[in-house]
Amino acid sequence: MKAVIQNEFGDSSVLNYTNIEKPIIGDHEVLIRTAYTSVNYADIKNRSGNKAKGDFPMILGLDMAGTVEGVSGNSPFSVGERVIAFPKNGSYSEYAVAKEALVYKIPNSLSFEDAASFPTVAILSYMLIREIGQVKESDTIVIHSAAGGVGSMLVQLAKLAKVKQIIGVVGNMAKAVYVKELGADEVLTYDIFIDSVLKMTNGKGANVIFDSVAGDVTSQSLDCLALYGTLVQFGNSSGKAGHFKTSDVHSSCRNVKGFSLGTTRKHDPNRLASIAEKVCKLFADGQLKLPIAQVFKLSDAAKAHDLMESRNYQGKILLKVE
Repeated sequence: MKAVIQNEFGDSSVLNYTNIEKPIIGDHEVLIRTAYTSVNYADIKNRSGNKAKGDFPMILGLDMAGTVEGVSGNSPFSVGERVIAFPKNGSYSEYAVAKEALVYKIPNSLSFEDAASFPTVAILSYMLIREIGQVKESDTIVIHSAAGGVGSMLVQLAKLAKVKQIIGVVGNMAKAVYVKELGADEVLTYDIFIDSVLKMTNGKGANVIFDSVAGDVTSQSLDCLALYGTLVQFGNSSGKAGHFKTSDVHSSCRNVKGFSLGTTRKHDPNRLASIAEKVCKLFADGQLKLPIAQVFKLSDAAKAHDLMESRNYQGKILLKVE
């Protein structure tokens, strides 16, 4: 089968489109023929060696949409069913294997292209809004990287939850119109967000801040987080660790919560099934959407990575498997 593999860490040039052996399923696993797979920022980190352990040859890809090709034993899935999944060993390939607990059926009304855009970002965002951040209608919230995949989902889910004030933060104001169209009330850049958030809240600060950037953004977020507020930390796209002092939280009654979808997939996968079902319905009903920035052929995975690293895009980048 065709796949994109890498045998070393590095820039996008290490991605090699080639032929490899078709994977074989084990007990409680599903073989899926890939229709589309998405590009996530974690793929960039894994490719460059900032996250992966280097079990070469390595196939990237966190999620996928496709058709069940093979099942094991008394499976809850049948050959020919349309699904999304979090595969075991990457999805930049014609076929991938996933554990049954991480495969979810999708309605026929949902296209593979749309379905491939959201497994990681929408399931993660739904959990961040509903379970981790526990956002309320009366809240003012701040969403960093609001024009990215997760940011796009967080803005829309907050709007569906009727959150009072949704503030998106972006790298440049060229993305402001896009973020406002998704449902943000205000869009700010990183150089002004602290003072602006305080001004918008009469000096009180935001109730919940979603931080996938880390580095300086983490400590800066605490500077505009309200008493009893929550900083939700779920990534470090800056490549730097964020820092805060215990005195930043105990006297102000603020709290910092961390969350990782990858950890949850590994250690508590059954927690995701009901959320995947809800998210699929929201997309099928048109209540959620994720604009597609660009679709690349699988053989052009390196170009897709270059676009993501440029940050000059809005929405989701996909790979189409032909």
